[in-house]
Amino acid sequence: MLPADPRILGATLTEGGCNFALWTNAATAVELCLFNEVNGKLVETRFALSHRNGPIWHGYLAGVRAGQRYGYRVYGTWAPEYGSRFNAAKLLIDPYAHKLDGTLEYVPEIYGHVAADGTGAGDTSIRDDRDSAGHVPYSVVTDYHRREINRPIYSWTQEVIYEAHVQGLTARNQEIPEHERGTYKALGHPSTIAHLKEIGITALELLPIHSYITEPGIWARGRKNHWGYNAIAFSAPHSEYAATDDPVSELQEAVDRLHDAGIEVFLDVVYNHTGEGGVGGPTLSLKGIDNNAWYRHDSNGNYVDVTGCGNTVAASKPHAVRHIIDSLRWWIEVIGIDGFRFDLATALYSTGSASDSALMSAIESDSVLRNFKMIAEPWDISRYSLGDFPHPWREWNDRYRDSVRQFWLGDLARGYGEGVADVAAGISGSSDIFYYRGPTSSINFITAHDGFTLSDLTMYSEKRNEANQEDNRDGSSENRSWNMGVEGASDNPELNNLRRTLKKSMMATLMLSAGVPMITMGDEICRTQSGSNNAYSMPRDMTPLIADSAETFHGGWANKWILTEQEQDMKDSVAELARIRKTYLADVAAEFFTGRVDLGTQRKDIAWFSLGGHEMTEDHWADGEKRSLTVLIEAGPDRGLLLLLNSSREETAFTLPDEKWGTSFRRIFDAASPVLTHEPVLHLPLSKVKVAPHCAQVWLVTRS
Repeated sequence: MLPADPRILGATLTEGGCNFALWTNAATAVELCLFNEVNGKLVETRFALSHRNGPIWHGYLAGVRAGQRYGYRVYGTWAPEYGSRFNAAKLLIDPYAHKLDGTLEYVPEIYGHVAADGTGAGDTSIRDDRDSAGHVPYSVVTDYHRREINRPIYSWTQEVIYEAHVQGLTARNQEIPEHERGTYKALGHPSTIAHLKEIGITALELLPIHSYITEPGIWARGRKNHWGYNAIAFSAPHSEYAATDDPVSELQEAVDRLHDAGIEVFLDVVYNHTGEGGVGGPTLSLKGIDNNAWYRHDSNGNYVDVTGCGNTVAASKPHAVRHIIDSLRWWIEVIGIDGFRFDLATALYSTGSASDSALMSAIESDSVLRNFKMIAEPWDISRYSLGDFPHPWREWNDRYRDSVRQFWLGDLARGYGEGVADVAAGISGSSDIFYYRGPTSSINFITAHDGFTLSDLTMYSEKRNEANQEDNRDGSSENRSWNMGVEGASDNPELNNLRRTLKKSMMATLMLSAGVPMITMGDEICRTQSGSNNAYSMPRDMTPLIADSAETFHGGWANKWILTEQEQDMKDSVAELARIRKTYLADVAAEFFTGRVDLGTQRKDIAWFSLGGHEMTEDHWADGEKRSLTVLIEAGPDRGLLLLLNSSREETAFTLPDEKWGTSFRRIFDAASPVLTHEPVLHLPLSKVKVAPHCAQVWLVTRS
């Protein structure tokens, strides 16, 4: 092979052939393996990458075209006691591949050590010399390039994020041709876009779509990794989600359609670990390319596992930083992605704070990446760092989640009474956490893919994860959920109405808090997972947007879903709350509220009131059993937004503030009533209004 350009890693096509380049520091030799079909069989041809620039092995091969299947075999020392696990019998995926072909077979051959079965059980110190080719995915040479992308651009104050799974979002949408449901193509379908637009979504955040595998232990139980947090190729779209044999082009088209409709697309990315697992896991890519260099190890050569997945990528090392930066830029420049949510982001740096991280510094200094939206999940299994990430990063705020659940679902009989101070801090933007960074640093959520759905929060006090076949040991046991006296679904109309009110009240709190709201797929139409709070390996038919309880369709020209009355009301409520947020809150919530009196108006930008209509005192804030909260947010010189929140089990009378705060009050949302029956009557200051149990009301305050 001729020398290639070592500055460009991966497989890069030229007019006459292809450059191949691979980073491995400790290898003694590298072979490029091409696979071509001859007489109905794949035949392997090997070429030595004999040219080397430091740790980069490279070569140019004439005649190679797009669609060529290939892989690498990397030679080196087998010394597991020192973390060196080179094994040239194992065909390895190119870390820079943008397409994979084939599926993983769970057979002993995929392991670098001698394994007795498909789970990898065996002696991890003995090298296995069986060939893994034919049992692992092939890398594929592709020819995709940077392209012009017409992106919608929203400020963080305008964002409403919708977290969704590619398959689950459209798996039962009968407006989409059956073979396209649950695919990238379906993301751009007019019915998908119409649903997102109807409920006010500005950004669709997709669970991981990079190529991933099911963990061998889960496979052995007959289950499948559904969420995708187990990558084997960071920059290759998962082929199972494609309706065609060209996942990249299909995904590009879907992203373009979403952009045309004014919807941004974010990706949940998992750079903190890979699907190769720990010492007993398969050898598929980085483990065989240079195990010590790509994964974190302790002084004894053991994997450092702060992800709970067996390994942790050494993301602070220069070559790993480069790889992640290149991956992010590919998703942005080639696919058209607008932002990223980083899974277990603290695992991406080993010491110090995020501000000192090599990767975070590289992202912030990169001329492309620094212009895009970055969200951190600010913890891993060894470290919790909420508030530690530098501007302009945003962070998932689980303290907001817990405070809202606590206020609305906390059961005093179970010792959950904590008053209103925490939820008030969350509503006003979590300045106690984010200080100078502003309220939009907080990604507010009540539910996410990990945990109960919104409906299940009101139906289950205990998790129901038996379907995962882990004896219900998995998933959190502390959920701050409340079944309202009946575990699971109920036929009791009164109970169901209370549950509906409670769900709408939590959604109102989320949508009308300072910060950036994130809604989980299906919460807007009461999706249930039957009590599972860890649906990572749930059957596909348990996780779609439209769950069994709502799987009723009608024929005719539209062939649309028919939602139950409660589901439709929930969807209408989310849409109305998004409209209220956009109209009254987005423009005033860019900075933290001060709570100081304006000398001109004699009003505060945010004020808190007791049930008697007077500003709250220290005694009110210290009352651990207080179950009501009134907050008035200045929305302009002539108007304000008033939230009346009653989390008690009794109807409660609230007194509206006096004329200094408003001359008239009009209710524009009531969680206990259908959206279209808002009360048009104007109320005067100091009027008493009744708020139903477990209910949030929203009032528009005007001043003449």
